[in-house]
Amino acid sequence: MAKFVLAGRADCPYYAKAELLADYLHKNLPEFQIHKITQHPHVWEDWLKDLCEKNNWRHQNSPIIWRELLDRGGKGLLLGGYNEFLEHAQLYYGVTSSMTTELMKTIAGENLKAHSKKEQETEVLKSFVSPLNVWITSASGPTCHHLIPILASGEVFGPHTEISITLFDNKKTEYILNIMAKHTGELVFPLLQSVSVCTRVEDAFDQADVIIVLDESLDKDVSQLEDCIRSRVPLCRLYGYLIEKKAHESVKVLVAGKSFVNLKTALLTKYAPAFSRNIVAVALGVEGQAKAMLARKLKTSPASIKNVIIWGNISGTNHVDLRKTNIYRYDSAIWGPPHYSRPILSLIFDSEWINKEFVAAFRKLTTTGKQFGGILSAHSITTTLKYWYHGSPPGEIVSLGVLSEGQFDIPEGIVFSMPVKFENGTWVALTDIKNIKLNKKLMTNMTTDLIQEINIAQGDVMYFETYQSEIDLIERYEVLSTNDDQQYDSASDDYKDNYNYDLVQGEEKYFTASGDFED
Repeated sequence: MAKFVLAGRADCPYYAKAELLADYLHKNLPEFQIHKITQHPHVWEDWLKDLCEKNNWRHQNSPIIWRELLDRGGKGLLLGGYNEFLEHAQLYYGVTSSMTTELMKTIAGENLKAHSKKEQETEVLKSFVSPLNVWITSASGPTCHHLIPILASGEVFGPHTEISITLFDNKKTEYILNIMAKHTGELVFPLLQSVSVCTRVEDAFDQADVIIVLDESLDKDVSQLEDCIRSRVPLCRLYGYLIEKKAHESVKVLVAGKSFVNLKTALLTKYAPAFSRNIVAVALGVEGQAKAMLARKLKTSPASIKNVIIWGNISGTNHVDLRKTNIYRYDSAIWGPPHYSRPILSLIFDSEWINKEFVAAFRKLTTTGKQFGGILSAHSITTTLKYWYHGSPPGEIVSLGVLSEGQFDIPEGIVFSMPVKFENGTWVALTDIKNIKLNKKLMTNMTTDLIQEINIAQGDVMYFETYQSEIDLIERYEVLSTNDDQQYDSASDDYKDNYNYDLVQGEEKYFTASGDFED
Protein backbone atom coordinates (compact mmCIF):
# COMPACT_ATOMS: atom_id res chain seq x y z
CA MET A 1 0.00 0.00 0.00
CA ALA A 2 1.26 3.48 -0.89
CA LYS A 3 0.25 6.89 0.40
CA PHE A 4 0.58 9.82 -1.98
CA VAL A 5 1.43 13.25 -0.57
CA LEU A 6 0.24 16.19 -2.63
CA ALA A 7 1.69 19.60 -1.68
CA GLY A 8 1.32 22.90 -3.44
CA ARG A 9 0.86 26.64 -3.37
CA ALA A 10 -2.65 27.43 -2.14
CA ASP A 11 -3.49 29.52 -5.24
CA CYS A 12 -1.94 27.13 -7.80
CA PRO A 13 -4.42 25.98 -10.54
CA TYR A 14 -2.38 22.81 -11.20
CA TYR A 15 -2.52 21.91 -7.53
CA ALA A 16 -6.32 22.29 -7.73
CA LYS A 17 -6.47 19.97 -10.76
CA ALA A 18 -4.19 17.37 -9.12
CA GLU A 19 -6.24 17.60 -5.90
CA LEU A 20 -9.52 16.84 -7.71
CA LEU A 21 -7.97 13.86 -9.49
CA ALA A 22 -6.49 12.57 -6.21
CA ASP A 23 -9.88 12.88 -4.46
CA TYR A 24 -11.51 10.87 -7.25
CA LEU A 25 -8.93 8.09 -6.97
CA HIS A 26 -9.26 7.95 -3.18
CA LYS A 27 -13.05 7.71 -3.40
CA ASN A 28 -13.06 4.90 -5.97
CA LEU A 29 -9.91 3.00 -4.97
CA PRO A 30 -9.84 2.05 -1.25
CA GLU A 31 -6.13 1.19 -1.50
CA PHE A 32 -5.26 4.69 -2.73
CA GLN A 33 -4.42 7.06 0.15
CA ILE A 34 -3.79 10.79 -0.22
CA HIS A 35 -2.47 13.44 2.16
CA LYS A 36 -2.74 17.07 1.07
CA ILE A 37 -0.59 20.03 2.14
CA THR A 38 -1.14 23.65 1.12
CA GLN A 39 1.22 26.54 1.77
CA HIS A 40 0.57 30.26 1.49
CA PRO A 41 2.12 31.79 -1.67
CA HIS A 42 4.43 33.94 0.50
CA VAL A 43 6.10 30.94 2.11
CA TRP A 44 5.81 28.34 -0.64
CA GLU A 45 9.25 28.78 -2.20
CA ASP A 46 11.11 28.58 1.11
CA TRP A 47 9.03 25.60 2.22
CA LEU A 48 9.70 23.76 -1.05
CA LYS A 49 13.41 24.52 -0.87
CA ASP A 50 13.67 23.13 2.66
CA LEU A 51 11.70 20.01 1.70
CA CYS A 52 13.92 19.27 -1.30
CA GLU A 53 17.14 19.85 0.66
CA LYS A 54 15.95 17.52 3.41
CA ASN A 55 15.11 14.72 0.96
CA ASN A 56 17.79 15.46 -1.64
CA TRP A 57 15.18 16.11 -4.33
CA ARG A 58 15.22 18.49 -7.33
CA HIS A 59 11.86 20.18 -7.92
CA GLN A 60 10.97 23.83 -8.48
CA ASN A 61 7.26 24.22 -9.25
CA SER A 62 3.86 23.71 -7.64
CA PRO A 63 2.58 21.14 -7.00
CA ILE A 64 5.01 18.47 -5.79
CA ILE A 65 3.88 14.85 -5.35
CA TRP A 66 5.70 11.98 -3.71
CA ARG A 67 4.95 8.48 -2.46
CA GLU A 68 5.46 7.19 1.06
CA LEU A 69 5.72 3.40 1.22
CA LEU A 70 3.88 2.58 4.44
CA ASP A 71 5.07 -1.01 4.65
CA ARG A 72 8.75 -0.27 4.05
CA GLY A 73 9.62 2.90 5.91
CA GLY A 74 12.38 5.21 4.76
CA LYS A 75 12.03 8.51 2.94
CA GLY A 76 9.43 9.12 0.26
CA LEU A 77 9.94 8.57 -3.47
CA LEU A 78 9.54 11.72 -5.56
CA LEU A 79 6.94 11.33 -8.30
CA GLY A 80 7.21 14.87 -9.67
CA GLY A 81 4.69 17.57 -10.50
CA TYR A 82 1.21 17.68 -11.98
CA ASN A 83 2.18 16.14 -15.35
CA GLU A 84 3.93 13.17 -13.73
CA PHE A 85 0.96 12.57 -11.42
CA LEU A 86 -1.48 12.73 -14.32
CA GLU A 87 0.65 10.28 -16.30
CA HIS A 88 0.89 7.92 -13.31
CA ALA A 89 -2.89 7.95 -12.78
CA GLN A 90 -3.56 7.24 -16.43
CA LEU A 91 -0.93 4.48 -16.67
CA TYR A 92 -1.77 2.60 -13.45
CA TYR A 93 -5.47 3.37 -12.91
CA GLY A 94 -6.73 4.36 -16.37
CA VAL A 95 -8.01 7.67 -15.03
CA THR A 96 -7.38 11.14 -16.42
CA SER A 97 -8.60 14.67 -15.79
CA SER A 98 -10.65 16.86 -18.12
CA MET A 99 -10.87 19.93 -15.88
CA THR A 100 -11.01 23.20 -17.82
CA THR A 101 -8.60 26.05 -17.22
CA GLU A 102 -11.37 28.32 -15.90
CA LEU A 103 -12.49 25.70 -13.39
CA MET A 104 -8.87 25.19 -12.30
CA LYS A 105 -8.53 28.93 -11.58
CA THR A 106 -11.84 29.06 -9.71
CA ILE A 107 -10.92 26.15 -7.45
CA ALA A 108 -7.43 27.62 -6.91
CA GLY A 109 -9.01 30.87 -5.70
CA GLU A 110 -11.29 28.95 -3.33
CA ASN A 111 -8.30 26.99 -2.03
CA LEU A 112 -6.46 30.20 -1.19
CA LYS A 113 -9.48 31.59 0.66
CA ALA A 114 -9.86 28.33 2.61
CA HIS A 115 -6.16 28.26 3.46
CA SER A 116 -6.21 31.89 4.68
CA LYS A 117 -9.29 31.19 6.80
CA LYS A 118 -7.60 28.16 8.33
CA GLU A 119 -4.52 30.24 9.21
CA GLN A 120 -6.71 32.87 10.88
CA GLU A 121 -8.50 30.19 12.91
CA THR A 122 -5.14 28.80 13.98
CA GLU A 123 -4.02 32.23 15.19
CA VAL A 124 -7.26 32.65 17.13
CA LEU A 125 -6.74 29.28 18.80
CA LYS A 126 -3.19 30.31 19.71
CA SER A 127 -4.56 33.37 21.49
CA PHE A 128 -6.52 31.08 23.80
CA VAL A 129 -3.37 29.17 24.77
CA SER A 130 -1.96 30.83 27.88
CA PRO A 131 1.71 31.75 27.48
CA LEU A 132 4.26 31.28 30.25
CA ASN A 133 4.13 34.46 32.35
CA VAL A 134 7.63 35.69 33.22
CA TRP A 135 8.05 38.62 35.63
CA ILE A 136 11.35 40.49 36.03
CA THR A 137 11.78 42.81 39.03
CA SER A 138 14.09 45.84 38.98
CA ALA A 139 13.77 45.52 35.22
CA SER A 140 15.31 48.91 34.41
CA GLY A 141 18.77 47.57 35.35
CA PRO A 142 21.38 46.36 32.83
CA THR A 143 20.89 42.65 33.56
CA CYS A 144 17.35 42.75 32.18
CA HIS A 145 18.60 44.00 28.80
CA HIS A 146 20.61 40.80 28.42
CA LEU A 147 17.90 38.57 29.90
CA ILE A 148 15.10 39.35 27.48
CA PRO A 149 16.67 38.05 24.21
CA ILE A 150 17.72 34.77 25.85
CA LEU A 151 14.31 34.20 27.45
CA ALA A 152 12.47 34.94 24.21
CA SER A 153 14.73 32.84 21.97
CA GLY A 154 13.20 29.50 22.95
CA GLU A 155 16.51 28.30 24.36
CA VAL A 156 15.31 28.35 27.98
CA PHE A 157 11.73 27.08 28.01
CA GLY A 158 11.75 25.16 24.75
CA PRO A 159 11.21 25.89 21.04
CA HIS A 160 7.41 25.55 21.27
CA THR A 161 6.70 27.41 24.53
CA GLU A 162 5.29 30.91 24.09
CA ILE A 163 6.05 33.41 26.82
CA SER A 164 4.79 36.76 28.04
CA ILE A 165 7.27 39.06 29.81
CA THR A 166 6.31 41.74 32.35
CA LEU A 167 8.92 44.36 33.24
CA PHE A 168 8.35 45.39 36.86
CA ASP A 169 9.99 48.35 38.60
CA ASN A 170 9.12 51.54 40.45
CA LYS A 171 7.23 54.47 38.94
CA LYS A 172 10.41 56.50 38.36
CA THR A 173 11.61 53.97 35.78
CA GLU A 174 8.39 53.82 33.74
CA TYR A 175 9.83 55.73 30.76
CA ILE A 176 12.85 53.39 30.57
CA LEU A 177 10.62 50.31 30.85
CA ASN A 178 8.38 51.52 28.02
CA ILE A 179 11.40 52.06 25.78
CA MET A 180 12.66 48.56 26.59
CA ALA A 181 9.24 47.04 25.85
CA LYS A 182 9.06 48.87 22.52
CA HIS A 183 12.53 47.77 21.42
CA THR A 184 11.84 44.18 22.47
CA GLY A 185 8.67 44.13 20.36
CA GLU A 186 10.65 45.31 17.34
CA LEU A 187 12.86 42.20 17.57
CA VAL A 188 9.86 40.05 16.51
CA PHE A 189 10.57 36.91 18.52
CA PRO A 190 8.16 34.16 17.34
CA LEU A 191 7.69 32.79 20.87
CA LEU A 192 7.29 36.17 22.58
CA GLN A 193 3.55 36.83 22.74
CA SER A 194 3.75 40.13 24.61
CA VAL A 195 5.93 42.50 26.63
CA SER A 196 4.21 44.66 29.20
CA VAL A 197 5.22 47.17 31.86
CA CYS A 198 4.12 47.23 35.50
CA THR A 199 4.90 49.98 38.02
CA ARG A 200 1.98 49.39 40.39
CA VAL A 201 3.02 47.15 43.27
CA GLU A 202 -0.53 45.92 43.85
CA ASP A 203 -0.58 44.47 40.31
CA ALA A 204 2.71 42.59 40.62
CA PHE A 205 3.12 38.85 39.96
CA ASP A 206 -0.42 38.28 38.74
CA GLN A 207 -0.54 34.64 37.48
CA ALA A 208 3.26 34.59 37.35
CA ASP A 209 4.86 31.28 36.31
CA VAL A 210 8.42 32.57 36.69
CA ILE A 211 9.67 35.48 38.82
CA ILE A 212 13.24 36.74 38.45
CA VAL A 213 14.27 38.97 41.36
CA LEU A 214 17.18 41.24 40.44
CA ASP A 215 19.17 43.68 42.61
CA GLU A 216 16.94 46.53 43.70
CA SER A 217 18.05 50.17 43.85
CA LEU A 218 17.67 51.82 47.25
CA ASP A 219 15.95 55.19 47.52
CA LYS A 220 18.54 56.48 49.99
CA ASP A 221 22.17 55.82 50.86
CA VAL A 222 22.80 53.35 53.67
CA SER A 223 26.10 53.62 55.55
CA GLN A 224 25.77 50.88 58.17
CA LEU A 225 25.84 47.16 57.43
CA GLU A 226 22.94 46.52 59.81
CA ASP A 227 20.85 49.17 58.04
CA CYS A 228 21.67 47.56 54.69
CA ILE A 229 20.38 44.25 56.00
CA ARG A 230 17.21 45.69 57.50
CA SER A 231 16.47 47.70 54.34
CA ARG A 232 15.84 44.45 52.46
CA VAL A 233 13.03 43.31 54.75
CA PRO A 234 10.07 45.53 53.65
CA LEU A 235 10.41 44.71 49.96
CA CYS A 236 10.89 40.97 50.55
CA ARG A 237 7.88 40.96 52.88
CA LEU A 238 5.80 42.66 50.19
CA TYR A 239 7.06 40.36 47.44
CA GLY A 240 6.38 37.29 49.56
CA TYR A 241 2.82 38.42 50.24
CA LEU A 242 2.17 39.09 46.54
CA ILE A 243 3.70 35.77 45.47
CA GLU A 244 1.42 33.83 47.81
CA LYS A 245 -1.62 35.86 46.82
CA LYS A 246 -1.24 36.23 43.05
CA ALA A 247 1.40 33.94 41.54
CA HIS A 248 0.65 30.60 39.88
CA GLU A 249 0.65 27.63 42.24
CA SER A 250 3.76 26.19 40.56
CA VAL A 251 5.67 29.49 40.29
CA LYS A 252 9.46 29.35 40.15
CA VAL A 253 11.30 32.25 41.84
CA LEU A 254 14.98 32.97 41.17
CA VAL A 255 16.89 35.53 43.22
CA ALA A 256 20.04 36.84 41.54
CA GLY A 257 22.52 39.68 41.81
CA LYS A 258 25.52 40.88 43.81
CA SER A 259 24.05 41.91 47.14
CA PHE A 260 22.46 39.86 49.95
CA VAL A 261 21.29 37.13 47.56
CA ASN A 262 21.01 34.45 50.26
CA LEU A 263 19.36 36.81 52.74
CA LYS A 264 16.70 37.97 50.26
CA THR A 265 15.99 34.38 49.28
CA ALA A 266 15.61 33.41 52.95
CA LEU A 267 13.24 36.33 53.58
CA LEU A 268 11.11 35.41 50.57
CA THR A 269 10.80 31.83 51.80
CA LYS A 270 9.71 33.19 55.19
CA TYR A 271 7.02 35.48 53.77
CA ALA A 272 5.89 33.01 51.06
CA PRO A 273 6.22 29.70 52.96
CA ALA A 274 3.91 27.82 50.61
CA PHE A 275 6.50 28.28 47.85
CA SER A 276 9.67 27.88 49.94
CA ARG A 277 11.03 25.00 47.86
CA ASN A 278 10.43 26.92 44.65
CA ILE A 279 12.42 29.98 45.74
CA VAL A 280 16.14 29.64 44.99
CA ALA A 281 19.28 31.76 44.79
CA VAL A 282 21.31 31.68 41.56
CA ALA A 283 24.91 30.58 42.19
CA LEU A 284 26.05 29.80 38.65
CA GLY A 285 27.54 33.28 38.19
CA VAL A 286 30.02 32.75 41.03
CA GLU A 287 30.64 29.23 39.75
CA GLY A 288 31.33 30.65 36.29
CA GLN A 289 33.87 33.13 37.67
CA ALA A 290 35.75 30.32 39.38
CA LYS A 291 35.76 28.21 36.19
CA ALA A 292 37.06 31.16 34.17
CA MET A 293 39.98 31.72 36.57
CA LEU A 294 40.88 28.03 36.49
CA ALA A 295 40.63 27.99 32.70
CA ARG A 296 43.02 30.94 32.38
CA LYS A 297 45.49 29.16 34.61
CA LEU A 298 45.33 25.97 32.52
CA LYS A 299 44.99 27.82 29.18
CA THR A 300 41.75 26.10 28.25
CA SER A 301 38.06 26.95 27.84
CA PRO A 302 35.83 27.48 30.93
CA ALA A 303 33.23 25.24 29.26
CA SER A 304 35.62 22.29 29.57
CA ILE A 305 35.61 22.56 33.39
CA LYS A 306 32.76 20.83 35.24
CA ASN A 307 31.60 20.26 38.81
CA VAL A 308 32.95 23.30 40.64
CA ILE A 309 30.92 23.52 43.85
CA ILE A 310 30.12 26.82 45.55
CA TRP A 311 29.25 26.44 49.23
CA GLY A 312 27.76 29.08 51.50
CA ASN A 313 26.77 32.67 50.86
CA ILE A 314 26.66 33.43 47.13
CA SER A 315 27.32 37.14 47.67
CA GLY A 316 29.31 36.82 50.89
CA THR A 317 31.30 34.24 52.84
CA ASN A 318 31.65 31.24 50.56
CA HIS A 319 33.94 28.36 49.69
CA VAL A 320 35.06 27.11 46.27
CA ASP A 321 35.28 23.32 46.38
CA LEU A 322 37.42 21.69 43.67
CA ARG A 323 37.46 18.14 45.01
CA LYS A 324 35.00 16.88 42.41
CA THR A 325 36.03 19.25 39.61
CA ASN A 326 36.96 17.64 36.29
CA ILE A 327 38.41 19.02 33.08
CA TYR A 328 37.50 17.73 29.62
CA ARG A 329 39.30 17.98 26.26
CA TYR A 330 42.48 19.21 27.94
CA ASP A 331 45.54 19.51 25.72
CA SER A 332 48.13 17.37 27.48
CA ALA A 333 50.14 14.19 27.06
CA ILE A 334 47.10 12.12 28.07
CA TRP A 335 44.17 12.22 25.66
CA GLY A 336 40.86 10.41 25.43
CA PRO A 337 37.40 10.55 23.82
CA PRO A 338 35.16 13.62 24.39
CA HIS A 339 33.66 12.11 27.54
CA TYR A 340 37.11 11.49 29.08
CA SER A 341 37.99 13.81 31.95
CA ARG A 342 40.70 14.27 34.57
CA PRO A 343 40.54 15.73 38.10
CA ILE A 344 41.56 19.36 37.84
CA LEU A 345 43.63 19.18 41.04
CA SER A 346 45.86 16.56 39.40
CA LEU A 347 46.78 19.13 36.73
CA ILE A 348 47.45 22.16 38.92
CA PHE A 349 50.78 21.37 40.53
CA ASP A 350 51.27 24.85 41.97
CA SER A 351 49.80 24.58 45.48
CA GLU A 352 50.94 28.14 46.17
CA TRP A 353 48.68 29.36 43.36
CA ILE A 354 45.61 27.36 44.34
CA ASN A 355 45.90 28.19 48.04
CA LYS A 356 46.92 31.84 47.82
CA GLU A 357 46.68 33.50 44.41
CA PHE A 358 43.45 31.80 43.35
CA VAL A 359 41.78 32.57 46.67
CA ALA A 360 43.03 36.17 46.70
CA ALA A 361 42.03 36.88 43.09
CA PHE A 362 38.64 35.21 43.49
CA ARG A 363 37.97 37.06 46.72
CA LYS A 364 38.84 40.42 45.15
CA LEU A 365 36.77 39.69 42.05
CA THR A 366 33.61 38.72 43.89
CA THR A 367 34.00 41.30 46.66
CA THR A 368 34.05 44.22 44.25
CA GLY A 369 31.60 42.59 41.86
CA LYS A 370 33.13 44.58 39.01
CA GLN A 371 33.24 41.68 36.58
CA PHE A 372 29.89 40.22 37.67
CA GLY A 373 28.09 42.20 35.00
CA GLY A 374 24.78 41.92 33.23
CA ILE A 375 25.92 39.33 30.68
CA LEU A 376 27.19 36.86 33.28
CA SER A 377 24.18 37.42 35.53
CA ALA A 378 21.69 36.92 32.68
CA HIS A 379 23.46 33.77 31.49
CA SER A 380 23.49 32.35 35.03
CA ILE A 381 19.78 33.02 35.53
CA THR A 382 18.69 31.57 32.19
CA THR A 383 20.92 28.50 32.54
CA THR A 384 19.45 27.80 35.97
CA LEU A 385 15.94 28.18 34.54
CA LYS A 386 16.75 25.91 31.61
CA TYR A 387 18.00 23.21 33.98
CA TRP A 388 14.93 23.65 36.18
CA TYR A 389 12.55 23.07 33.28
CA HIS A 390 14.49 20.47 31.29
CA GLY A 391 16.95 18.91 33.74
CA SER A 392 20.66 19.51 34.28
CA PRO A 393 23.22 17.51 32.25
CA PRO A 394 23.38 13.91 33.52
CA GLY A 395 26.12 13.39 36.08
CA GLU A 396 26.92 17.11 36.35
CA ILE A 397 26.95 18.99 39.65
CA VAL A 398 25.17 22.36 39.79
CA SER A 399 25.55 24.94 42.58
CA LEU A 400 22.29 26.41 43.88
CA GLY A 401 21.27 28.44 46.92
CA VAL A 402 18.33 26.69 48.62
CA LEU A 403 16.63 26.68 52.00
CA SER A 404 18.52 24.17 54.13
CA GLU A 405 16.66 21.19 55.52
CA GLY A 406 19.75 19.93 57.34
CA GLN A 407 21.60 18.50 54.33
CA PHE A 408 25.40 18.26 54.74
CA ASP A 409 24.94 19.20 58.43
CA ILE A 410 23.99 22.74 57.38
CA PRO A 411 21.76 24.43 60.00
CA GLU A 412 18.10 24.43 59.00
CA GLY A 413 16.34 27.64 58.04
CA ILE A 414 19.17 29.42 56.23
CA VAL A 415 19.64 29.66 52.48
CA PHE A 416 22.94 28.01 51.62
CA SER A 417 24.60 27.29 48.28
CA MET A 418 25.17 23.56 47.87
CA PRO A 419 25.58 20.92 45.13
CA VAL A 420 22.32 19.87 43.45
CA LYS A 421 20.96 18.36 40.27
CA PHE A 422 17.77 19.25 38.41
CA GLU A 423 15.38 16.52 37.28
CA ASN A 424 11.65 16.17 36.64
CA GLY A 425 11.03 19.88 37.12
CA THR A 426 12.62 20.12 40.57
CA TRP A 427 16.02 20.21 42.28
CA VAL A 428 17.60 17.51 44.43
CA ALA A 429 20.50 18.04 46.85
CA LEU A 430 23.36 15.67 46.03
CA THR A 431 23.82 14.31 49.53
CA ASP A 432 25.09 10.98 48.20
CA ILE A 433 28.37 12.43 46.85
CA LYS A 434 31.26 10.66 48.53
CA ASN A 435 34.00 12.49 50.45
CA ILE A 436 32.23 15.83 50.28
CA LYS A 437 31.65 16.51 53.97
CA LEU A 438 32.63 20.02 55.04
CA ASN A 439 35.00 20.72 57.91
CA LYS A 440 33.16 22.00 61.00
CA LYS A 441 35.30 25.13 61.30
CA LEU A 442 34.68 26.06 57.70
CA MET A 443 30.96 25.34 58.05
CA THR A 444 30.77 27.51 61.17
CA ASN A 445 32.64 30.30 59.39
CA MET A 446 30.11 30.29 56.54
CA THR A 447 26.89 29.77 58.51
CA THR A 448 27.58 32.29 61.29
CA ASP A 449 27.26 35.28 58.98
CA LEU A 450 24.07 33.98 57.35
CA ILE A 451 22.46 33.33 60.73
CA GLN A 452 23.46 36.80 61.94
CA GLU A 453 21.98 38.43 58.82
CA ILE A 454 18.64 36.74 59.44
CA ASN A 455 18.69 37.63 63.16
CA ILE A 456 19.43 41.29 62.36
CA ALA A 457 16.72 41.36 59.69
CA GLN A 458 14.21 39.95 62.17
CA GLY A 459 15.28 42.36 64.91
CA ASP A 460 16.65 39.65 67.20
CA VAL A 461 20.19 41.09 67.02
CA MET A 462 21.13 44.77 66.83
CA TYR A 463 24.74 44.63 65.61
CA PHE A 464 26.74 42.40 63.30
CA GLU A 465 29.66 40.77 65.08
CA THR A 466 32.55 39.61 62.91
CA TYR A 467 33.21 35.92 63.49
CA GLN A 468 36.85 35.36 64.43
CA SER A 469 37.70 31.74 63.84
CA GLU A 470 40.94 29.90 64.47
CA ILE A 471 41.58 30.42 60.77
CA ASP A 472 41.92 34.17 61.30
CA LEU A 473 43.93 34.01 64.48
CA ILE A 474 46.81 31.89 63.21
CA GLU A 475 46.82 33.16 59.63
CA ARG A 476 45.92 29.72 58.31
CA TYR A 477 42.76 28.12 57.00
CA GLU A 478 42.02 24.50 56.49
CA VAL A 479 42.03 23.24 52.91
CA LEU A 480 39.63 20.36 52.42
CA SER A 481 40.76 16.99 51.13
CA THR A 482 39.52 13.48 51.54
CA ASN A 483 41.32 13.58 54.90
CA ASP A 484 39.79 16.36 57.02
CA ASP A 485 42.76 16.31 59.39
CA GLN A 486 45.22 17.63 56.78
CA GLN A 487 46.06 21.33 57.00
CA TYR A 488 48.03 23.46 54.59
CA ASP A 489 49.74 26.79 54.83
CA SER A 490 47.61 29.10 52.73
CA ALA A 491 47.54 32.53 54.29
CA SER A 492 49.71 35.61 54.12
CA ASP A 493 49.79 38.98 55.83
CA ASP A 494 47.12 40.11 53.39
CA TYR A 495 44.68 37.64 54.98
CA LYS A 496 44.91 38.80 58.59
CA ASP A 497 41.65 40.61 58.10
CA ASN A 498 39.52 38.12 56.20
CA TYR A 499 36.48 40.37 56.28
CA ASN A 500 35.95 43.28 53.98
CA TYR A 501 32.84 45.41 54.27
CA ASP A 502 31.54 46.77 51.03
CA LEU A 503 28.91 49.18 52.28
CA VAL A 504 27.94 50.24 48.78
CA GLN A 505 26.71 46.70 48.20
CA GLY A 506 26.16 46.09 51.89
CA GLU A 507 28.12 42.84 51.82
CA GLU A 508 30.68 41.01 53.90
CA LYS A 509 33.07 38.77 52.00
CA TYR A 510 35.34 35.87 52.81
CA PHE A 511 36.47 33.14 50.45
CA THR A 512 38.42 29.89 50.55
CA ALA A 513 39.20 27.17 48.08
CA SER A 514 39.81 23.48 48.57
CA GLY A 515 42.57 21.52 46.95
CA ASP A 516 44.14 18.13 47.32
CA PHE A 517 47.84 18.77 47.89
CA GLU A 518 50.40 17.47 50.32
CA ASP A 519 52.63 19.61 52.54
